[in-house]
Amino acid sequence: MGRIAEDIEKQLQDLTPKESARVKKVLSGILEAIDNGSEKKVGMMDRLFGGKPAAPATTPTATSTPTRDHSTEEMGSVRAVMHDPVSGLAPFYRRTLLKDVIPFWFPRCIDREHGGFLHCLDRDGTVVDTDKSVWAHGRMTWMLLSIYNTVEQKPEWLEWGKSGLKFIEDHCFDEDGRMFFHVTREGKPIRKRRYAFSECFASIAYGAHAKATGEERSATRATELFRQFLDWNFEPGKMPAKFTDVRPMTGIGPRMMAITTAQDLRENIGESKFLTETIDRNIAEIEKLFVKPDLRCVMENVSPSGEILDTFDGRTLNPGHAIEAAWFIMKEGDHRQSQPLIRLGCQILDWMWERGWDEEHGGLLYFRDVHGKPVQEYWHDMKFWWPHNEAIIATLMAWLLTGDDKYQRMHRQVHEWSFKTFADKEHGEWYGYAHRNGRISSPLKGNLWKSFFHHPRMLWVCWRLCQGWAEAKPPKVKTEHR
Repeated sequence: MGRIAEDIEKQLQDLTPKESARVKKVLSGILEAIDNGSEKKVGMMDRLFGGKPAAPATTPTATSTPTRDHSTEEMGSVRAVMHDPVSGLAPFYRRTLLKDVIPFWFPRCIDREHGGFLHCLDRDGTVVDTDKSVWAHGRMTWMLLSIYNTVEQKPEWLEWGKSGLKFIEDHCFDEDGRMFFHVTREGKPIRKRRYAFSECFASIAYGAHAKATGEERSATRATELFRQFLDWNFEPGKMPAKFTDVRPMTGIGPRMMAITTAQDLRENIGESKFLTETIDRNIAEIEKLFVKPDLRCVMENVSPSGEILDTFDGRTLNPGHAIEAAWFIMKEGDHRQSQPLIRLGCQILDWMWERGWDEEHGGLLYFRDVHGKPVQEYWHDMKFWWPHNEAIIATLMAWLLTGDDKYQRMHRQVHEWSFKTFADKEHGEWYGYAHRNGRISSPLKGNLWKSFFHHPRMLWVCWRLCQGWAEAKPPKVKTEHR
């Protein structure tokens, strides 16, 4: 369809996904007749990534070759991939966030009667359950206010964010100061979990609110809740044990949450020794306890001293989770201009891509066994939305920080597979769950776990990465592996 199709596509950017799909369907026959087979068709992914066919990323070796710095010509080429007004990555991520994802959720999810968000949504946005996740309220509030702080100060985004924060304040804290996990529409408690992740998400919500409004109380509350999370998760004896002490284990999750929460608070309420030390300590523990160079992997759970336990739980790998940790670490490396941290993040990405990418059907498998044995969880070979969001971020970040073309190929590979599999062109947003072959398992767009968070965060982070690269420099980091 050539230039005509591109012109029409550009004009459709401001339509809703449903309207755009309807118009494209009507015009497709006309465009094909005009094209008449005389011009080679180029798909969206080919335009986004410079017209080259999608080649699988090569499996990294123990001694990957060092990358080269971008020449002026190469920088111009990368900049075109990033910023071409019709086909660039930056406009794509921006457009998808602002024209596809935000309109799917808002304002339909705002609970005008009881406050907060109704986030358990069917494919077309119909509410299927009015219960509320406290995680979702912290995450959605943070996401709205982060977009308000960095994209455009739209009054409705601030208003909706404040609604989420007010619901958290009014209904989501128990008498002991800990937070609930699951409440009714009115805010009556249903479930309170043993761990303190609700506090982490509330912390970043308060931090973003402090940035948006300048309210010192919100900045103070953000720090208090983060300290409460750290105390509950890492002070021995505070959190009730999940198991007996016969076979103690510790997980990577709380350490990841500590890193990303500290990074976000640093951006919104300012740098501090407390936040820097928290990031240092948790990156060091991930590298010491969970990163296993001899096995080329990152464990999900280990013994307190870092040993791999030869059990179902002890052998479990969660590739998407580790890849999320990889971009947290790369982000810190970029902030500090630390080559070792960027290399560590790239190493984690390489290993867990190798472990998790499904060579037969594409996409990331949910669980793997470190020794290749059968996995206990029956959903181990499903494809969930959020690991693919994290892999899209991690591969783009690795590419922009190192200039290694391998990461561009990986980024294209996961981007292409994910949007083809999860994106709903008619109603917008992503489905959450697919079978191994890519067939959608459930039409749900929101539940107690999936909300306005991982997918919009990916779009927002990738857009900012692309925008930041335009102002930046050639990469400084070589990715030879240690």
